[in-house]
Amino acid sequence: MLLLSAIDPVADRYTWFLETAPVMIGIGLLLWSRTRFPLTPLLYRLLALHGVILIIGGHYTYAEVPLFNWLRDTLELSRNHYDRVGHLAQGFIPAILAREILLRRSPLTRGGWLTLCVTSICLAFSAFYEMIEWWTALLSEEAAAAFLGTQGDAWDTQWDMFLALLGALSSQWLLGRIHDRQLTAYR
Repeated sequence: MLLLSAIDPVADRYTWFLETAPVMIGIGLLLWSRTRFPLTPLLYRLLALHGVILIIGGHYTYAEVPLFNWLRDTLELSRNHYDRVGHLAQGFIPAILAREILLRRSPLTRGGWLTLCVTSICLAFSAFYEMIEWWTALLSEEAAAAFLGTQGDAWDTQWDMFLALLGALSSQWLLGRIHDRQLTAYR
């Protein structure tokens, strides 16, 4: 799917590369760690879903995903909201990754401190990603609009981080028990 997304991307290959680089890095890390630190089936599935979200956003750009253009037009929305889905996933899926690493490699146990640490990691990553978007915009004016995807929303960065927060909290709440059951096989 990653290679197919590179065929005639909507914006340009540079924007496609910027949007899909996390998938390429993630695939490399997963291949490198698959025997040293195998992950739970839940986490592998979530990471695959996150990869698909990033690949679709990379091919079309987040502001031009056709289904969300149709939703924008049909519901008379002010913008294409695929970017919002991506940022919700940016909190939801990495929260389970951070949770798994912390539970398997740190003295943290289930409870409030784990939830706080996982949520803080996700928010830190979200803020860092917003800075990457900003730096990219400063360095490459022509790719800035497609990569930033603000679509005229002055509060886009704040919405992105808020959705990552909601994603991080909701995944821990919704998937925590399932994740705990799967983690027992890796202890």
